[in-house]
Formats: sequence, C-alpha cells, structure tokens
Amino acid sequence: MNEHTIPVAHKNNMLFFGKKKSVQTDTQTESDVQTLSQEEHTDTNTLESTPLPTNQKPVKEKVVKTPTSLMEELVMKSITPPSIGDIVEGSVVAIEPTALYISLPPFGTGVIYGREFQNARDVIRKINIGDVISAKVVGTDHPESYVELSLKEARQALIWAEAEDYIKHKTPLDLVVKEANKGGLLLEWQGIAGFLPASQLKAEHYPRVEGGDKDRILDELRKLLNQTITVTIITAIPKEGKLIFSEKNLIEKDREKIIEKYGIGDEVSGTVTGIVDFGAFVKLEDGLEGLVHISEIDWGLVENPSHFVRVGEKIKVKIIEIKDGKISLSIKALKENPWKEAAKKYKKDDTVTAVIIKYNRHGALASIEEGVAGLVHISEFGSEEKLREKLELGKTYNFKITLFDPKDQKMALAYAGDKK
Repeated sequence: MNEHTIPVAHKNNMLFFGKKKSVQTDTQTESDVQTLSQEEHTDTNTLESTPLPTNQKPVKEKVVKTPTSLMEELVMKSITPPSIGDIVEGSVVAIEPTALYISLPPFGTGVIYGREFQNARDVIRKINIGDVISAKVVGTDHPESYVELSLKEARQALIWAEAEDYIKHKTPLDLVVKEANKGGLLLEWQGIAGFLPASQLKAEHYPRVEGGDKDRILDELRKLLNQTITVTIITAIPKEGKLIFSEKNLIEKDREKIIEKYGIGDEVSGTVTGIVDFGAFVKLEDGLEGLVHISEIDWGLVENPSHFVRVGEKIKVKIIEIKDGKISLSIKALKENPWKEAAKKYKKDDTVTAVIIKYNRHGALASIEEGVAGLVHISEFGSEEKLREKLELGKTYNFKITLFDPKDQKMALAYAGDKK
C-alpha cells in the first residue's frame, strides 16, 4: 500500500482511502481541526469512487462512527463484537498472494492469512473481490487489530451444522459407494468419509450368507461398489470426524404402518430370505421382515440354522415380540413344548440317563430327551480338560437332577457314574 494513504471511511461496505495526516498534539487549535476536517472531506469526495487495490494491504479503519439518533445509538450498543468460534459473513475487499481481507462492518476488517490461507488456497483461488463469504473467527488479538478468520474451519462448522439438520429432518442423500469392508460400506458426503454398517442396509442390500462367512459377506458387499444408494445421516460427531449412514431410516414410517397390522401371538406365513449364524430372516410381506433367532428355531440344540431352514423356503412362524420397529419370530413356538411333558415325568433328586450334546465354558450340556437338556457344571471335575476326559460327546451317562424348573426350562445335573 502507498505509505501516503490510509482508509478513512466505508461506503457501501467498501474501504476508501485519503491522504495520510500527521498526528497532532492535544494543543492543536479548534481552527486547525476544522481545516483538517475540511481537507479530509475534500480528499474523500475526490477518491470515493476508488476501491481498495487488490494488491494492497488494508489497514483497519480507525474512524469511529457517531450515532445520529437515539435509536441508532441503542442499535450500536446492542451489537456484540465477534468472538472466537463465531461464524461471520462479509465482502472480500482485497486478495494478496498470502492473505485475503473481508469487510466486517461495523467491526472493521477480517483477515485470512498464514496457515489458514494455505489450508484454504484451493477455495480462495475461486474467490473474487466483492464476493460475500462466511468465515470462522479464530483470533481477536491481531497486532494490527484485524479479526483473524478461517475459511476452512467455517466450512467445516457449516457442514457439521448441516449434518445435524439432516439428521433432524431425515433428509435423503444419494451417495456413491466408495469402498466395502466386512462390517459395511464406506460413503463420502461433503468431503467427509462416512460409514454405512451392514446392519443399516435395507433388505435387498443386506448380505444373506449362510453360516455368516465373513469373506462371503465381503464379496456380497463389494457388489454394491460404485452404485448410488439413498441414505440418511443418523450420527454426526464433529470432534471425531465421524458420520454414520442408514438405508433403513427412509422406510421407517412405511414400516411402522405395516407393523400396525400385526400383533404378538399372531401365526403367519413367510419366506426365508437369509440365513446367518445367529438365525434366519423371514419376509412377511413387501417392506417387512422378521428375525427367527437361533434360540427360537427348535426346542433341541441348534448350532447351524441352515440345518433347519433353507433360503426361499416358505415357513410358518409365530410373532413373539414387536419392539422398536422390529419383529421377533419363532418356529419352535408352533411346536409342542417338550418341557411340559418332562414336568410330568421328572423331579429334583431323580436319577436319569442323559447324552452329552455340547460343551460350553460352564461345563457340558446333557439331554435327557429331545428338547430337554441340563448343565453338568465344570466345578464337579476341577477343570475343562478333566470334564472332557470323563464326559465324551455323544455318550450316555447317569446323572442326578439337582435343579428342575420346567417353567423356565432350567435343569442342573450332577454326574452319577457311567451308564451300566
């Protein structure tokens, strides 16, 4: 900037320049002040159509506006100067190779410089003098009284605020699938990477893999690469830069209306659409699926759901729970409960024969008849190794019933020796 000029006034949010005056002492006469004021007025009128040169650094204006009315005075007093973290908006008045200046009336001038300028240089290349832009206040103690600004932080703040608004209104977004992993899909919105968990995929995109093989699940998810899918944002955590998406959120309202037609205890027909290690999915009608948990497939031991149902098979199920928009189904609830008959035949302290059907971390499960099994606790044997040496899978032994509760389907057994 020419050392003989300084900004002296705003006009239509633009800075203008006048001749630099020497600083007078307190002994300056009233006539001197009047003469100086007249000269400045003349200089300003002459140059009022001259905008700030784009290659010159503006100095924050020192002129303090005097209110001309009581109302204007009250308005000026009510205006709070920008503080760190605020988002401000103003017109670009100068662009230098390493700094950008924004007019922020009535608070003077803001500057984007240093690291903040470098971080936003790709955006700044597209900005012109006169453009109105938003920026975030990152400093208020600049040595030349500028308001220090960040374009990048402002953009990030606005994006995260927009994300929160999208969550509130469940705004649909059409995004391209960028990557896939064993847990779900990676998408990108506004330059921020986000995750779409497999559990949040709609029915037609969910990887139906028998046995829950993770490699096969990944193969199924990869089929969605480069496809555009419609999702909503369900979680936004700015501090962690985390976005979570969902496909399910868009059909919740329709799903809720469909679910209203069903009640707990209803016996319905459906088609098995998928088998996973924890159960089977059954389609009841378009837009509505329920889960048969592995524990609800049969009264007997179920280790692999695919041994009991097949994808595409039409089956009958009973609705046992409706909660949070989800339907839980049961196949075994349509069969006779074997514990009812067992209650008539067995009681505590009876000696019975049972076959070892499974080991777990608590001991071994022994079945006295189909669908009725009890736990032989590991503490009887001292260690898992000794238990497995004494009780072999598939073999039958004598046991004493130490706990029998057919209502809650619980039974505990104590080893009573090999079967004679």
